[in-house]
Amino acid sequence: MMLQNKNAIIYGAGGSIGSAIARAFAAAGAKVFLTGRNLSSVQKIADDIIASGGSAEAHQVDAMDEKAIKDHIDTVVRKMGTVDISFNAIALQDVQNIPLVDMTAEDFMRPVTIAMQTHFLTATAAGKVMMKQGSGVILSLTATPAAIGYPLTGGFGTACSVIESLARGLASELGTHGIRVVNIRSAGSPDTKVFQDAIAANPEEMEILIGKMKGDTMLKKLPLMADIANIAVFLASDMAGKITGTTIDVTCGTTSGLNYRAVAIPFG
Repeated sequence: MMLQNKNAIIYGAGGSIGSAIARAFAAAGAKVFLTGRNLSSVQKIADDIIASGGSAEAHQVDAMDEKAIKDHIDTVVRKMGTVDISFNAIALQDVQNIPLVDMTAEDFMRPVTIAMQTHFLTATAAGKVMMKQGSGVILSLTATPAAIGYPLTGGFGTACSVIESLARGLASELGTHGIRVVNIRSAGSPDTKVFQDAIAANPEEMEILIGKMKGDTMLKKLPLMADIANIAVFLASDMAGKITGTTIDVTCGTTSGLNYRAVAIPFG
């Protein structure tokens, strides 16, 4: 198993992506520590993982609270000895589909501020522990607007750029201690709760929107949560031991070029 004997902390584990990655880490052999502001939501996921034969614990942790983060990671270290993987997937509370010129400063800054604070606090807390160990992997997740101009994404695109910049900076400082820092960039997974709720509320509009998003990609499809989780497992494993300081692009080719004009050409 790729993550056998690894201890992983997932912040925002109650969300769609966070829970998918927690399940994938556990299936790969890791002991997962699921955290969130709402204990009941992460406890349910932990119970599901345990019922499936995995190892998991749920804890109530506010990933914006420095003391709460430190107290929790210290608890994990005392109990397990190491923290091998840290992944932050908390929601950024972004507002989209409003032109920047019409957006309030509060709505623009909210996701940027949340991203800067939570990723700095959780990553540096993990970094301090991992420096003593001489090993560890810190992972994060962004999306397409971090790499290209993408209209009507508000402060979300800026927040993604901040996360990627922080990951590069941390990787450059922590690499000499045997710590890898890698970001994953997604194109948006249509099977997440955010997308599914929007589809349920506005099926016709969302069909058009998702069709356009798929049309922008080279593969004419979008990555599912399982695709993101599989990449996270690989990056957290020793198989990716020489990968750090970079963003792994899982946008199906969107950030390499907008392919809405490309169509499938019959062969033969």
